[in-house]
Amino acid sequence: MKIGFDLDKIFIDFPPFVPDRLIEKLYRKKTNGELLYRIPSRPEQLLRRISHLPFLRPGIYENITYLKGISKEKHKLYLISSRFGFLEERTKKLIETYKFESIFDKMFFNFTNKQPHEFKDDILQKLHLDIYVDDDFHLLKYVAKRNKRTRFYWLTGGSGSSKITKNIYSISKLPDIHKFSPYL
Repeated sequence: MKIGFDLDKIFIDFPPFVPDRLIEKLYRKKTNGELLYRIPSRPEQLLRRISHLPFLRPGIYENITYLKGISKEKHKLYLISSRFGFLEERTKKLIETYKFESIFDKMFFNFTNKQPHEFKDDILQKLHLDIYVDDDFHLLKYVAKRNKRTRFYWLTGGSGSSKITKNIYSISKLPDIHKFSPYL
């Protein structure tokens, strides 16, 4: 099985005491229904680099442990992160810290600053994944329409799991994938 994962809020948490809604508001552009993400200005990039220091971005160990458990099976694992290029050095440091290069078969990063949903769609089109997990529901709705054979899992961090559309499922924690993918 070929399985892809986002990085932030899947394996790496947001800084403590910073509400998810604030980060989402800073990241997504307001448009007339079109999905667009903001590339931060230079001062914002400096602030975001600081907010991506390792001690402010703790690992989500329950999910990392789960990942290590399934990586030993016969699955191809991919990390697909839409982090922008100004975070390249911080991202490389995180990858080293958590030894992700030894877990994932291949990793893809948006260091060329494409729109995140377009970047991920391009990668998903090339990989033909069976499963993809992300925390961004708006992005998942976009890519699910274009990748109908892939099962998408929206990691909510809330409670419960459910089927949302034909190929999008909400899960509260990573192991909940098994509720909808018994062959995993």
